[in-house]
Amino acid sequence: MAEVVSPVPGAGRREPGEVGRARGPPVADPGAALSPQGEIIEGCRLPVLRRNQDNEDEWPLAEILSVKDINGRKLFYVHYIDFNKRLDEWVTHERLDLKKIQFPKKEAKTPTKNGLPGSRPGSPEREVKRKVEVVSPATPVLSETAPASVFPQNGSARRAVAAQPGRKRKSNCLGTDEDSQDSSDGIPSAPRMTGSLVSDRSHDDIVTRMKNIECIELGRHRLKPWYFSPYPQELTTLPVLYLCEFCLKYGRSLKCLQRHLTKCDLRHPPGNEIYRKGTISFFEIDGRKNKSYSQNLCLLAKCFLDHKTLYYDTDPFLFYVMTEYDCKGFHIVGYFSKEKESTEDYNVACILTLPPYQRRGYGKLLIEFSYELSKVEGKTGTPEKPLSDLGLLSYRSYWSQTILEILMGLKSESGERPQITINEISEITSIKKEDVISTLQYLNLINYYKGQYILTLSEDIVDGHERAMLKRLLRIDSKCLHFTPKDWSKRGKW
Repeated sequence: MAEVVSPVPGAGRREPGEVGRARGPPVADPGAALSPQGEIIEGCRLPVLRRNQDNEDEWPLAEILSVKDINGRKLFYVHYIDFNKRLDEWVTHERLDLKKIQFPKKEAKTPTKNGLPGSRPGSPEREVKRKVEVVSPATPVLSETAPASVFPQNGSARRAVAAQPGRKRKSNCLGTDEDSQDSSDGIPSAPRMTGSLVSDRSHDDIVTRMKNIECIELGRHRLKPWYFSPYPQELTTLPVLYLCEFCLKYGRSLKCLQRHLTKCDLRHPPGNEIYRKGTISFFEIDGRKNKSYSQNLCLLAKCFLDHKTLYYDTDPFLFYVMTEYDCKGFHIVGYFSKEKESTEDYNVACILTLPPYQRRGYGKLLIEFSYELSKVEGKTGTPEKPLSDLGLLSYRSYWSQTILEILMGLKSESGERPQITINEISEITSIKKEDVISTLQYLNLINYYKGQYILTLSEDIVDGHERAMLKRLLRIDSKCLHFTPKDWSKRGKW
């Protein structure tokens, strides 16, 4: 659940603030909404006034997803084209530029083939065909087993590390390139429909495209949901949905919540506390043993995660909830889930830092904890794809800092430049080899010189890494982790 990685606010465009009248395209008279029925209908596209992250007015193209009438005043639910769905909102008539309205085109009837309904004649099969890249013999191809040596580099390079041949691991942790965050063709593989949190987006309908919860009160925080979440229909009309911050049960009113708190004896998530340092704790929760809590957690997380969803079947999953302690109890900060058994080496299914705790380092702490568990298990891991935009930013940042920390800590022997293999980086960090390679390529550290690979750290890369590490105050202390992995292949342990 919220890329929860953990999502990092500020990436991409922010939610617009209060919008007033501003300069921009002239807004037509309300009567100028010229549809065949004389009104704005669902599916129309037109510019809509909003405030951008610089607090400036802009008129991006938006699509009308729904129209409702409240006391004779019409409101329009709009999705800004090429913007994230978390920015979708209800707007008034005054913010619409009706002079540039585009009405939806009528869909042509699908022609028949041989008199039978079906695909259009001559149309290609509806399947995604992956591109095949032809590599000439002279083209270097990065491999964790390629021999390499170090050559002098011109420019402001401070340190060069040679990539050596890889060593075989005892456990088989190899994956395909599709598991890499940056696949060669950029086409995501089809979502798995069993044992996965990836939702099937082909069944997206107008209901799930719209936010259905106005506001959530969780402890001392009020949260504005970003996306649809399948809470009971009768709760979607409430101005505020009240949640118990310890068991995550939902209520219709503040009075219902107060009555529940007199009977709820939980002051921390159910399950085992496996980590504590200072005020930060992690609890391991079995989706089978604590089904109600797990389902409520998924409902809350779905409000902030668009790509992934899980509600009914929590049995195959473990949930790791991060909390912050004070005199009133252990307050949820974020969480990640993982499959008890993953054939693709996934160590995270969904990850989320709740909005009040974002931009404070908790996202990287969740990611670091997931890899710390992988180290104890003796495995390499990777997050389940697809990641949200914010989750991808968080993971790339964590991978970059972790790998640079390893490279900068290497010491030369006998006056020679330090050497390390992709396999060794993967073993030290528990980051899957495909993610290590994609991160090195993303940072542009890999250079090919006379048939061999070298990793060159420039002054800018080193200085930027040192500044980032000074800001990263929250770290996982492996000495405070009390975790014993289980063999989930024995079904009796479920």
